[in-house]
Amino acid sequence: MKTDRQLKDDITSELRWEPSVNAEQIGVEVKDGVVTLAGQTDSYAEKWNAEQAAQRVSGVRALAVTMDVKLAGPHRRSDSEIAASAAGALQWKTYWANDTVKVVVENGWLILAGEVEWEYQRQEAANALRYLTGVKGISNNIVIKTKVTVGSVKSDIEAAMKRRAIADAATIRVEVHGADVTLSGTVKSWPERELARYSAWSTAGVQNVVNNIVVSY
Repeated sequence: MKTDRQLKDDITSELRWEPSVNAEQIGVEVKDGVVTLAGQTDSYAEKWNAEQAAQRVSGVRALAVTMDVKLAGPHRRSDSEIAASAAGALQWKTYWANDTVKVVVENGWLILAGEVEWEYQRQEAANALRYLTGVKGISNNIVIKTKVTVGSVKSDIEAAMKRRAIADAATIRVEVHGADVTLSGTVKSWPERELARYSAWSTAGVQNVVNNIVVSY
């Protein structure tokens, strides 16, 4: 098990290794395996990439992000310019979002709304917009429509976790209430925790996933 100091050093090294991140602008604090990223980034994409880099490091139990996005002059755009770019990006980068996803821009922050059938479509919409110039953040409020019965959702999720070779699948509890899924239990790594969450989201009919799985090293 890593000490907080070892974990901080590993995360700092991972941030420096990530080419899309300026690690000198990001502060890292660790307490009992809970990581806090502070400081500022030059774009929302850089902030998101820093979060992903931290989560890749073994030993991270939870992640808090207090970084601010500070746009330099050439990267500042009006809300109307960002909205036009967002509409174009959804049209070119997704084949289903034209009539189902709407974008509102407020001071550089994108708010996504609408309905889709699958979680991958919800994430694809955000991915299409994350690297647009001028974006400070994204609130993904797109909801998933239920088109199938959810009586078999629990067994489907458990089977998916076993297929994907999650070593701690037997220690993960799956509770289903309507279209909402709650995961609990323990796993030995952050990637396994994320894989369990992904398995739940990949199941037809799921509209919401609460991931209470604890990483125990």
